[in-house]
Amino acid sequence: MREAVAAGRADFMPIFLSEIPALLRHGDKRPDTALISVSPPDVHGTVSLGVSVDIVRAAVDSARQIIAEVNAQMPRTLGDTVLHVKDIAALVPSDRPLPEARPEALDAVCHAIGAEVAKLIPNGATLQMGIGRIPDAVLAALCDHHDLGVHTEMFSDGVMDLALRGVINGKRKSFNAGKIVSSFIIGSERLYRWVHDNPMVELRPTEFTNDPQCIASHERMVAINSAIAVDLTGQVAADTVRGRFFSGIGGQVDFIRGAARSRGGVPVIALPSTAKDGTISRIQPVFEEGTGVVTSRGDVHWVVTEYGAVDLWGRSIRERVEALVSIAHPDFRAELWAAAQGRRWIGPRPVA
Repeated sequence: MREAVAAGRADFMPIFLSEIPALLRHGDKRPDTALISVSPPDVHGTVSLGVSVDIVRAAVDSARQIIAEVNAQMPRTLGDTVLHVKDIAALVPSDRPLPEARPEALDAVCHAIGAEVAKLIPNGATLQMGIGRIPDAVLAALCDHHDLGVHTEMFSDGVMDLALRGVINGKRKSFNAGKIVSSFIIGSERLYRWVHDNPMVELRPTEFTNDPQCIASHERMVAINSAIAVDLTGQVAADTVRGRFFSGIGGQVDFIRGAARSRGGVPVIALPSTAKDGTISRIQPVFEEGTGVVTSRGDVHWVVTEYGAVDLWGRSIRERVEALVSIAHPDFRAELWAAAQGRRWIGPRPVA
């Protein structure tokens, strides 16, 4: 919907994903009608919300009426997914494939970032990750880990692959042991077949999965989130590009804060060092006008690029500049240092 928002035909609401269900249930955004897609009913007359519980659970619980597409290809997932047909105003049968997300090819930069993040993940950790090349690269780098768990906003094929290998088993999760907990799923048709009636997978609404207190209840919680850019003070831009809305706030802040409060938690912001074929540094002195800050400098802990990983928590601005310049692309390090020096954040750059 980026094009529609940029053209003014649609609007954008900044809100944490964990708080959208409360808005639907108790705010002025209560839906009149919920249009949803569900699995075929079972012998008890119940359908499953399938691959999307996230904010759909709140929508069906608060809407004045529900109209459901009953898709023969929608998997029956377990968790907070059940809805009885008597509560649905109209059932519309269909038989069509679910939308699929194809994994993108991983390049050397992605593999390097994945390897750096994997070093921060202890055995027995519980993971949160999104979709895209960096999460895929991290998961691909975890094949030699043991007893990993998952509590996340969403997952894709990479989680399934590690679960089938036994790397992800949830044995050491301190909360919902043995369960892969998520609010929605998107990936391949193979993934959709795998989650069908799979007792290992539990889908819950975002007021549960993205609740920072719930997230923090997991020991060794590792939250892996991406960004468009990070400035030299540690602020994270993730929803705007050159003043244009690019994405929603989503669950980044929910999970960064939750992981920060987890015993042994590791909050991570991971991003390539450059954009536009190496012509733009993603680590920037300051953000350009119109760029929104999603995660504040006070919330940020680990920042990772293909050049390494640095922990900004408890660091002064001077220390942050030194750390972030060290993982910026070498072509931009002198420029970044000079910009910080011009703002009197740091002194002259040491001679190598």
